Amino acid sequence: MSTSAFSTLSIPKELANLASMVAGSLLIALGVVLFLAPNEIATGGTPGLAILLNHLLPSFSLGSLMLLINIPLLLIGIRYIGKSFGIRTIIAIFLVSAFVDLLKLILHLEPVSQDLLLATLFGGIAVGIGVGLVLRGNSSAGGSTILARVLAAKYNIKPGHTILALDALIIIASALVFNGLEQSLWSLISIYVTARCIDMVLTGVPSEKVVHIVTSEVETVAQDIIEHLGPYGTILSGTGLQQNQEKTMIFVVVESSRITTLRDFIHRNDPDAFMVVMNAAEMLGRGH
Repeated sequence: MSTSAFSTLSIPKELANLASMVAGSLLIALGVVLFLAPNEIATGGTPGLAILLNHLLPSFSLGSLMLLINIPLLLIGIRYIGKSFGIRTIIAIFLVSAFVDLLKLILHLEPVSQDLLLATLFGGIAVGIGVGLVLRGNSSAGGSTILARVLAAKYNIKPGHTILALDALIIIASALVFNGLEQSLWSLISIYVTARCIDMVLTGVPSEKVVHIVTSEVETVAQDIIEHLGPYGTILSGTGLQQNQEKTMIFVVVESSRITTLRDFIHRNDPDAFMVVMNAAEMLGRGH
């Protein structure tokens, strides 16, 4: 297939990615502007850090603070996230920042609720679904995700551990910035709700996933897994039910946020491949 033909085929996929990124970015902005920021509840990642800084530096808008946080991280991490993923991430970062300032400074939207429980839950849900949609668009909202990739590439630190540590710092900082332990507890609930919603958008249920792949392009798929997802996995040989057909299966454990990436390059290498995704209820060893 020619390059031009491949590019033409990729246009619908990129349009779908863009639509998902726009919808997700708008939901993140709505969650921040209508629920979290007015009630001094910090969620995780860049939005949470921007809410804290906006309280200390009210002369800066929330959207501009998000950009100021993300741009240095992008410059540091662009080499670790890939060209196409990096371009989409830049678009998503600017979309979130623009939507936040549009809703708050231009449209002057008022908070939906001053009730802390309602604001925490619905703000967390909106941000979680939004981040999930951005990730489904093969992009990232920046912030802790970029830093997690850099640390994973340079020091082999699991991305989940980095994001957890950064969220913990935001929770602690919220108690100091907002002068009360209660606000940090609301932030903790918001971050938990956000994480659950992200997992539900990406895979329907939380947790890492066990993936079985039956493919005739074992070597190509295995090489892509090593390059994009890590070196761990197992190749199993078996026999089909009909005519004693020899089959080969790849067994891997994948983070929920990387399922879309795995699905895409499997389909690219072998459109006839068969892929089964299951919940990893419990894992032991290799850092688990």
